Amino acid sequence: MAEPSIQTPISDGCGQSCAPGAGLDVAAAERAAAVFKALSDPVRLRLYSRIADCDGETCVCDIQDVGVSQPTVSHHLKRLTEAGLLDKVRVGRTVTHQVRPELFAELRTVLQMD
Repeated sequence: MAEPSIQTPISDGCGQSCAPGAGLDVAAAERAAAVFKALSDPVRLRLYSRIADCDGETCVCDIQDVGVSQPTVSHHLKRLTEAGLLDKVRVGRTVTHQVRPELFAELRTVLQMD
């Protein structure tokens, strides 16, 4: 039996077929996976949740009591920032973090089920 072509709709076994090119492209899938990976750690998720619950920018000193050492908190905040979930602002010696809500608009399209 010949394999389906990329242009040929693929039957899902229930009589419906998927349109050619439906779903995420490679770059979008890799981007979404990086964000989900960053949020998959319980400490990172707790830190992110605490920052999201605060209005405006949140100082690291206000969120570091999540049961791990301060260097570990810094490591997790760095990973969240690298994934694009947080913006980091340094003013003198003070470092604050802020949630980037526009990223969730992108993720909504990834998770949207029609």
